[in-house]
Amino acid sequence: MNVLHIATLNRPIKQNLGYGPIETVIYNIDKGLHKLGHHSIVACSGDSCVVGEQYTTIEKSFSEYWSKNTAIQRENMRKHLVLSLERAKKGDIDIIHMHDAIMVEYIFKGVFKSPVPIVMTLHVPAAEKVAFDRWNESFIPTSNVYFVPISEYQKKQHHGLVNMQNVIHHGVDVEDYPFSSTSKKHDYMFSIGRITPDKGQDKAIEVAKKSGSRLVIAGNVQNKAKDRAFFRTLEKSFDHVVNANKPFAGSKYYEEVMKPIIDLDNQITYIGEIDSTQKKLWYQHAKATLFPIQWGEPFGLVLIESMACGTPVLALNKGSVLEIIVDGKTGFVVDTVDNMVSAVDKIHQINPDDCRKHIKDNFSISSMASKYLKLYQSILEDN
Repeated sequence: MNVLHIATLNRPIKQNLGYGPIETVIYNIDKGLHKLGHHSIVACSGDSCVVGEQYTTIEKSFSEYWSKNTAIQRENMRKHLVLSLERAKKGDIDIIHMHDAIMVEYIFKGVFKSPVPIVMTLHVPAAEKVAFDRWNESFIPTSNVYFVPISEYQKKQHHGLVNMQNVIHHGVDVEDYPFSSTSKKHDYMFSIGRITPDKGQDKAIEVAKKSGSRLVIAGNVQNKAKDRAFFRTLEKSFDHVVNANKPFAGSKYYEEVMKPIIDLDNQITYIGEIDSTQKKLWYQHAKATLFPIQWGEPFGLVLIESMACGTPVLALNKGSVLEIIVDGKTGFVVDTVDNMVSAVDKIHQINPDDCRKHIKDNFSISSMASKYLKLYQSILEDN
């Protein structure tokens, strides 16, 4: 099977990213297909580093995950799609896999006319599906575009979308995630994600203060007025602010960066944006990860990343949370902040081995890639 991924351009497609959820998923699907012996080609920016074949369309990614829609970016997006289309027309591509809702608009404008079927992963929530609604106005079920929801919750949100397929949950390469027994855990809880009201960092702080627990918060602040204002309200609660994105790896990162922060014994610590390798160590040594989201998140990579490290998750029951966490076995799913405070005292009941096994059995990249392969093959047979 020859699959051409047309990547997003906000960040490069590579392993050790900071914030870049969609880019991480693209990297994982590419890696999963490659490990299963298939030919995965990723059309992406030149600062990427993929596992399969890299097909460079523009020199550099946009760097900012969110930024103003400039003329330069629009031209880069057009160039990216035009060059991707040239690659698709070489005759060896079976399926195109797309990941960006904005690219749908370019298809409508005639910039991109695919010679082969397109699979489109629905990364966005229903509130941002305006572009997809146009498919229902312009296309019929025999159109060669197939939409893949990333959770049952999201599938219900997009009810009625033409050519909706079965859910394919995201997956991670579990072996890339360090695993610790309870004896290696430190007495802090971890929260990671974009700093924004939807992610509920203020609620995480409330849980920490009410339970008398220590909390380490990681995450980037995007250049949005709402997010910057939210961060200013959080700053009042920080006992310590430090940049933990230091160029150390493995045990040296733990000794030189993590341990000094942990030893300071502050209750609420903000460590800024960290990369993928660094966050795995923060997951690994935390006694739990807090996930007090304030919106219906389609899928939370934080959940499977934390459990892959053997670290249970305390989460509010919103979005796809109950599809991912086994309540009482790999974490606790609760309805209120006060319930989450109570659940802090029950963290010791969770076996780290159960968390790790749950991800191996249900959210591995091999499982994700196999499901996409099955879908690709089904589409090609139908065509």
